[in-house]
Amino acid sequence: MTPPPAQRTRQTPVTVRVFCQQFSATPRGARLARCLALHELHTWGVPAGSDTSDAAALVLAELTANAVTHGRVPGRNFELVLTLEADVLRIEVSDARGECRPPVPGATTPPAPLSETGRGLLLVRAVATRWEVRDRLPIGKTIVAELALRP
Repeated sequence: MTPPPAQRTRQTPVTVRVFCQQFSATPRGARLARCLALHELHTWGVPAGSDTSDAAALVLAELTANAVTHGRVPGRNFELVLTLEADVLRIEVSDARGECRPPVPGATTPPAPLSETGRGLLLVRAVATRWEVRDRLPIGKTIVAELALRP
């Protein structure tokens, strides 16, 4: 027997979009990952040039560059997973070097003023709602960054 209309609850439909792809652990692979991810976001309704798209581009550029620079293992790819939910965009980049870990979130410190490296994760921390490092079984690590969706 179905409950009367006053007792029925309405559920809001939830749409979760996912993009998952492996790329070669090369600078060309990192660039391709960033371009394809931004194109996918655009098809999902996150227009190029929006605050969310620009923040995602920055995070994607940093995490994919780190994967091919610091996480590269010859013969192994890196993986990019984008998940778009109602109010958050999750960016996950996995590589094969589990022993080569970035500093824990909150422990990143600014580099020396004239240093040419070391600012990337500070930028991720500045634009991401949160980020973390996870172990990836059977091998490697995954960096996860979440961005709050802005209109």
